Amino acid sequence: MATPRSKAGTKGVPRQHRREQILTEATQEFGTRGYAGASLAAIAERVGVTKTLLHQYFGTKEQLYLACLVPVGDRLLDTIRTAMGPDGTAPHTPLRVLRSIFTALEGRREAWFVLYDTSLPAGGEAARRAAEYWAAIDRLAAGGTADLLRAAGSDDPLDADVLTYVWRDLVATVVRWWVKHPEESPEAMTSRCARLFAAAAFLGPDDDGDGDGDGDDDDGDGGLA
Repeated sequence: MATPRSKAGTKGVPRQHRREQILTEATQEFGTRGYAGASLAAIAERVGVTKTLLHQYFGTKEQLYLACLVPVGDRLLDTIRTAMGPDGTAPHTPLRVLRSIFTALEGRREAWFVLYDTSLPAGGEAARRAAEYWAAIDRLAAGGTADLLRAAGSDDPLDADVLTYVWRDLVATVVRWWVKHPEESPEAMTSRCARLFAAAAFLGPDDDGDGDGDGDDDDGDGGLA
């Protein structure tokens, strides 16, 4: 539950500053409780203003949610596009994308759940706009995973589809873990993911047939015995 805050001294605050205050607290409230669980009264209490003032600034609860959603969605979409770069996907690209996401969310980690909120009212403007961001991010992921698979020698569209699903769930899971560990900086998380990726490489096919997963024919028999 939000800690009550005094409404004293709220007069005379510049409009833009007050608007930013509201968006900061609303993003945290929506990100923590979800659209369904958040309330304008709780957000107003966080800011130290009246619910009437929230209505004056943003209108309805859904309009306030949209005002939080759009900058989060734009920021994450832009940072993923930039991290992927114009020259196609390379082996280091997934780690670069994760680093960009951690950096973009630092100081506002709950914003991830504003974008990926499953409690949004179906058919509403907020759900429609969130779905547009999801689709755009998924298209980037699909293109990147297809590039990686082609570089690995696979043109199977089902391989690409599976890997897109895996990547999407991996990112969501890693961010959820990160939110629960506020002591982990973006740099620390990037290093942690690099170690996990390196460990996961040992789960790949054992091309040399010697059973150690390193691709080296340790006994020199060509992997035939």
